[in-house]
Amino acid sequence: MKIWFLDNGSIVIDHAQLQWNIGGGTAVRIPSYGLLIEHDEGLFLFDTGFDLEHTNRVLPFELPEQTPEQTIPAQLELCGFRPADVTALVNSHLHFDHVGGNKHFAGTGIRNLVHAREIAQARNCEPFEHLGYSDRTWDHEGASLVPVSGDFELATGLTLYETPGHTVGHYSLLAEPASGAKPMLFAFDVVYNQEAYGKGIQPGFHIDPVAGVRSIRRIKALAEGHGADVYFSHDMDAWHTYRHAPDCYDV
Repeated sequence: MKIWFLDNGSIVIDHAQLQWNIGGGTAVRIPSYGLLIEHDEGLFLFDTGFDLEHTNRVLPFELPEQTPEQTIPAQLELCGFRPADVTALVNSHLHFDHVGGNKHFAGTGIRNLVHAREIAQARNCEPFEHLGYSDRTWDHEGASLVPVSGDFELATGLTLYETPGHTVGHYSLLAEPASGAKPMLFAFDVVYNQEAYGKGIQPGFHIDPVAGVRSIRRIKALAEGHGADVYFSHDMDAWHTYRHAPDCYDV
């Protein structure tokens, strides 16, 4: 199994969004990335970052930075692949900074796995969620959406775990290499950074705070039970310690 972190640029949020109600008024730049996993059973892409044009137009206050080299097609090329090579696209949830590159798969017929509740919510969200779900290009004509629910084994050693709270249909990913290497647990947006994880503090943006803190506890239990390292979607300090494409984790 090979795992690549795909660099999709960065955006700026308030610290009170990084950790709910803590440090308001302080701007923090956070990374946005996708994951590409080459597996014996296929080539899987998890999340696709944000779309620069959309974010500049709809959320300019997040000061997006993304070079042409940080788009999904360019990042896939760094790994030796094209969008048409991807077997399945999985979105942890459907917020704009996780679906911006889905549009590059229009016309490929690729399966796009998303939690069934997440699809319904993104199409008919609460008013306060409008900006989060503002990029609807994932729902393009011909999109081969595959609604899933419950914990779901995507392939041998690749399991999606329900972790709602940030959104109603949020998934996290556990990768357990057949080689016996240390498992890798991708929390996605259950919690944004290492500090918040340690303190059990969810992101400021969430739909269900009770479910959110329970999902943090679930991530901790999964990490302990499987002896896994936890990886965070929006931790700039941690991001600098991860290997980025074209470098990979060969496990």
